[in-house]
Amino acid sequence: MMIAPAVPAQVAPPATAAPPSAAAPAESKVPNDYVIGPGDTLQVFVWRNPELTTTVPVRPDGKISTPLVNDMVAVGKTPTVLAHDIETVLGEFVRSPQVNVIVTEPASVFSQVKVIGQVQRPQSIAYRDGLTVLDAVLAVGGLAPFAAGNRAKVVRTENGQTRELKIRLSDLVNKGDMQQNLRLQPGDVIVIPESRF
Repeated sequence: MMIAPAVPAQVAPPATAAPPSAAAPAESKVPNDYVIGPGDTLQVFVWRNPELTTTVPVRPDGKISTPLVNDMVAVGKTPTVLAHDIETVLGEFVRSPQVNVIVTEPASVFSQVKVIGQVQRPQSIAYRDGLTVLDAVLAVGGLAPFAAGNRAKVVRTENGQTRELKIRLSDLVNKGDMQQNLRLQPGDVIVIPESRF
């Protein structure tokens, strides 16, 4: 009769051994300077505390909630900054917490570049590190027949301020003027107007 209780005790160690492998940090799909936005999915990995490790979406109000950390603002922060902020709160409950924040599914407008106006297929494309104007234009099928490519612009928002960068797309596409091939940032909008007759 004493053997029966020993069986559950032997079953318990695999259950406690499983979470560390199951709670391994995910692979980040964004660059280190990525800015978190609404709709992104984040893995909050707390080293040696699998019960605090979780995967959460960034809510429309820009906040996330994890075990012991409620309503933390995530929008507008990089994963590193958010991890530090979570560590500060967890420090009240856990000794020297080490937190990694990994963006597993970037889905917000902050992770996209929009190409609108006189192109073959106006659309949003996923931002990646090193993306240029030429990459974006090729991804949407190139300029449309009536595009005024040399009057194109990149609309960029930085620190709440919107500014326009003029680009001569026709010179870039037709003459190979690589000075016009600006590097893009997440959230940029490329606008190509129609030519005037």
